[in-house]
This record gives sequence, structure tokens and C-alpha cells, in this order.
Amino acid sequence: MSTGVSSARATDPAEQVNFGRRVLVLRRRRIAVRLEWRSVIVCVVLALAIAFTAVLALMTGSYELGPGQVVSALTGGETGLVHDIVVDWRLPRVVAALVFGAALGVSGAVFQSMLRNPLADPSIIGFSQGSYTGALIVILVVNGTYWQLVGGALLGGMATALAVYVLAYRRGVQGFRLIIVGIGVSAMLESLNTWLILKADLEAAMSAAAWGAGTLNGVSWDRVVIGGACIAVLLLLAVVLSRPMRQMELGDDAAASQGVRVAPARLGLIVVGVALTATVTAASGPIVFISLVAPQIARRLARTAGITLAPAALVGALLCLAADYIAQHIAPTPLPVGIITVMLGGGYLGRLLFTEARRRL
Repeated sequence: MSTGVSSARATDPAEQVNFGRRVLVLRRRRIAVRLEWRSVIVCVVLALAIAFTAVLALMTGSYELGPGQVVSALTGGETGLVHDIVVDWRLPRVVAALVFGAALGVSGAVFQSMLRNPLADPSIIGFSQGSYTGALIVILVVNGTYWQLVGGALLGGMATALAVYVLAYRRGVQGFRLIIVGIGVSAMLESLNTWLILKADLEAAMSAAAWGAGTLNGVSWDRVVIGGACIAVLLLLAVVLSRPMRQMELGDDAAASQGVRVAPARLGLIVVGVALTATVTAASGPIVFISLVAPQIARRLARTAGITLAPAALVGALLCLAADYIAQHIAPTPLPVGIITVMLGGGYLGRLLFTEARRRL
């Protein structure tokens, strides 16, 4: 292990590159994976924080449990009421918070890296609102099934992404222009969503409004398994696209000179990012601002030049789980998790805008 490149196999000194950071390169045949030690350590610390918060969430409730009881129930040592509380009642919510938070963190990382802008967030540029609009149409107009809800959220998000992309296109797509257009489209869709809720029956409107705040109430193992399977596939696609994504951070011309097919890569990244957001929206409603905050916190913790997916996913999972714990057990009354993320994310957004404004002066 040394400053520069270390590998599982010895490499020729002429082939070694000094990155100025402690890194580990694992090589197997023609595949090489480069890991920065600081990012690895950050991921390990985040995983430990997630495990601690998850156990705390499983312990806390109207029926208090000890950490030993939680661990025993998870390992099959407990039966009866304790097992039912931990595994059947509380664990689906915890797993949903972790999976959905990781998906939102990766979605935000994809857009911020692709557009090279810290404000590139699906909830700000309209993609979350588009998914919410598609889901609302299925809920209030079609009265469809869960799979129709997933399809409606996905189609709504993709249609919004296409509209924003077309409206922002002018000899290419610049990140700042796309964000401005996305904010305008998001405002229009928010008005449409409000109109749909006002025109609906009172019971359906109240249900849609509560779900629209972003909530993990009533999340069952069925939704966790279905949503988790879809998210797992999308995360694998994001990993496959991570290499061209990082090359595109240097600019389209530089990426093209390195053999990256910029237009297909950007289209694939948009589809993956929107699909991650739409899957979460279909399962729990729009949980906003995690996709904005998580990639930036991860980048600062890992001290990397660009956005990395693994730390962003772990930070997103931790933020969603912690926000849900605050909403359920620390707030004066139980709240949807989306309200807590709006409060935390809104403060962070204000600080980010203030910092950017001072930097431009």
C-alpha cells in the first residue's frame, strides 16, 4: 500500500500512475477497479452509522426493545411477539428507507455529475414532479393497481425529462439552461397536481395529498421486494455507466476524444436517473431533497474531485433512515418522512445558494 497505485498483482513501474492519493487498484485479467482509500474508509464508516441507526429504529416504538432482542430476532433466535414486531412490522420500513434513500442518492449523483452542477436535482428540475403527476393520474383518474402506479410514475417522469430536454436543447444541452427550464416545468406540474387533487373526491384527494408528502407508512414487504428488485437492476446499470459519466465531467469534447459516445451515454444516464426517482415515487411518494443533498455531502466526505456513486448511495440511505426516525419518534407528532427531508434539504439548498452567490461576487 503506498501513495500512487497499489494492486493485487505487481505492475510494471512504468505503468504506474501517481494520483497523489492513496489508492488501491484491483486487477483481474482485463478488468481493473481503482479504489481510493479515503472513499473506502468513508463507505465503511457510513455503513456502520447505517447499521447503528437501523438497530435504533428497530428498537424504538410503542413497544420498546433492547439491542439484543433486535439482533436475536434478525438472526432467528426470537419467536412470537418480538419476532413479529421486528421482522414483520418494523423491518420493512427500515429496509424501504435504506433502499429508497440509496436510489435517490444515486439518482442525484447521476444528474449532478452529468450536468456538472450541484443544483441538478430531480426534484428541482421537474422529474420528481413529473413522476408524481403520472402517479396521481393513475390514483385519481384510473384508480389502477400498484403496477399501473409504477408505470404511471415512470411514464410521467420520462415524459417530463423529454419535455425538459427538448425545451432546453439549443445546439446541445447546457446544465444551467436545463435546470432553469426544469424549474419552470416543475412549477407548471405542481399546479397541475394541485388541480387534480382539488377536482378529486374528498377521500381520494386526502389520500393522494398524504401520499404526495412522501411517506413510508404502510410499506409492506411486497412493495419493498418489488421496488428493491427494480432499484437493484437500475443501480447495476448506473455502475456500468459510471465510467463514461466520470469522463463526461471533463466536457463532451474531452469525453468524445476518449471514445465515449456522448449522446447515447447521456440518454442512458437520464433514463436510469429518472427511473430511480420514479420507482421511489411510485412506492412512497416524492421524497425530495435527498437526491440534492446526498451527492454533495458524499463528495465532501470523500474529498473527491467528482461525484462518486457508492458514497452518495450510502449517504442517501443514512439520510432517509435518519429523517424517517426523526419523523416517527422525535417530532411532536408522527409526520411523513418527506416533510423532514424538505426541512433539512431546504436549509441545505439555502446555504448552497448563498455559497454560490458569494463565490460569484
